[in-house]
Amino acid sequence: MKRFSELIYERPDFEAEKKAAKKYILDIRNAKSPDELAEIFQREDERSRHMWTMYDLAYIRNTINTADPFYEEEMNAFYREIGELSLLGQTAEESILQSPFKEGIEERFGTPILQRMEINQSLVSTEVVDDMEIESGLCQEYNRLVSSCTREFQGEICNFSKLSKYMQDVDRQVRKKAFRVWASMYESIADRLDDIYDRMVQVRSRIAEKLGFENYIPYIYARFGRTDYGPEDISRFRALVKEQIVPVCEKLYREQAQRLGLDSLEFYDEQLKNPEGNAVPQGTKEEMLQSASLMYHELSEETGEFFDFMMKYGMFDLDSKPGKQPGGYCAFLQEVKSPFVFANFNGTSADVDVLTHEMGHAFEAYTASRIYPLSSMTWASNETNETHSMSMEFLTYPWMDKFFGDRAEQYKKDHLAQALEAIPFMVCVDEFQHRVFEERPDAMGRRRIWHELEQMYMPWRKYDGNEFFESGGYWMQRQHIFINPFYYVDYALAQMGAFQFYRIMDENPEKAWQEYYRLCQSGGSRGYFETMEYAGISNPFQKKTIQEIVDFLKPKLFL
Repeated sequence: MKRFSELIYERPDFEAEKKAAKKYILDIRNAKSPDELAEIFQREDERSRHMWTMYDLAYIRNTINTADPFYEEEMNAFYREIGELSLLGQTAEESILQSPFKEGIEERFGTPILQRMEINQSLVSTEVVDDMEIESGLCQEYNRLVSSCTREFQGEICNFSKLSKYMQDVDRQVRKKAFRVWASMYESIADRLDDIYDRMVQVRSRIAEKLGFENYIPYIYARFGRTDYGPEDISRFRALVKEQIVPVCEKLYREQAQRLGLDSLEFYDEQLKNPEGNAVPQGTKEEMLQSASLMYHELSEETGEFFDFMMKYGMFDLDSKPGKQPGGYCAFLQEVKSPFVFANFNGTSADVDVLTHEMGHAFEAYTASRIYPLSSMTWASNETNETHSMSMEFLTYPWMDKFFGDRAEQYKKDHLAQALEAIPFMVCVDEFQHRVFEERPDAMGRRRIWHELEQMYMPWRKYDGNEFFESGGYWMQRQHIFINPFYYVDYALAQMGAFQFYRIMDENPEKAWQEYYRLCQSGGSRGYFETMEYAGISNPFQKKTIQEIVDFLKPKLFL
């Protein structure tokens, strides 16, 4: 196996892929036994890994440098072909579902495989192929726009990620100036973001309606495989957050204002948790990776082996740089069974947050891919996947001194507070998207909706008179709304599971690790509720679950 930088990209022969897919369909229909059908299915999974590895390789390199025309065109090539390939995949799955031998797949690979196939039958048709290409192109357009947005501040060329560190400065005037520059950057592209989002809402709604869904909401729930719950359950979850978590967050922000010597917090004060400054990681990126290596080797034999693999093959891109897509993610290269971690380090505690978070994803994928024969079983449902990542943030708490020295305890308290404070924002994003796709408002209507919801879920939020954000423009800074619609609530559900792992860890660290490793080993072999039960985690939709979590956290948050 080669290092990531040495992996060779080649555009797949799409016509050959289509030919192979058609042969696969014929093989399914000609299968003579359950075992033969299962073998055909597994063989096709192995055959297709090269194409999807090339896709992920192109995607990663495109996001590392959105200004690179080569990988932008390669992504466009995939987008032009993926609709037809998806249709062939749908036909293959339909043939499996109609086969008298489909129990061979269920017995060998589990029931969720067939369940996902059944759901997929409603998600693709010839009528939406062109629309799917348009949607992908709009995502590319969005990435180019936000990745190219920079300003000079304090003698440094800053993108959105780098500017955020200045909003943690101990000097309030620096925070205020940084916020104004940050806000002006969004305001300068607001009209273009509105235009992109208008077209996204239109094409996504059109896709859903052509496929027979009432609107985009039931379509995206089906696409995410949300079979255990629906919009009504999510609505009740949001209500529980408003009832039980928002008041705790209000108290946290009141105490923070007192610590900072302020009557109340403006938006640019929220990230500064302590008057002496937030805890920041010590050392260079290389030194942080060395600390991470020590941490993962001490956490467990399994995580030590995994981290050595990631380092050996250079499966990271962590620096913030011009033209790089904001945020962080974990991808998985199927052909080499390797995760890849993408981040934008900016010199704040968020560098450690994103490293442990994405490494949680990466460890699960690394683990599951070595257990299950199918690439589709590497990942679980979205909510479960985010439980892997968010729980890893807590499981690594005992080693935070390696990054923060004598301020490790301060970091942990601040991180815990921020983990809880993020939940109202997550459900706010979720309700915003529900209302957008139900009501189909114009640009100003979206701002009114966001402003209304913001006052409900984040009543402490103030923007120091900035007209753009005061009128509801803040939703534009959330990348998921554009790129991964309706995904964001999965973080909130997963955080409930992660808090429970933290509670177990607080009582019995060894048990917490064993239960977590058990969760990672489950991969995509079970549904969401079944997986949570398997890992000993309570249902987050129950009032009792949230109340117990809040009761556990309060003594740690209010010392």
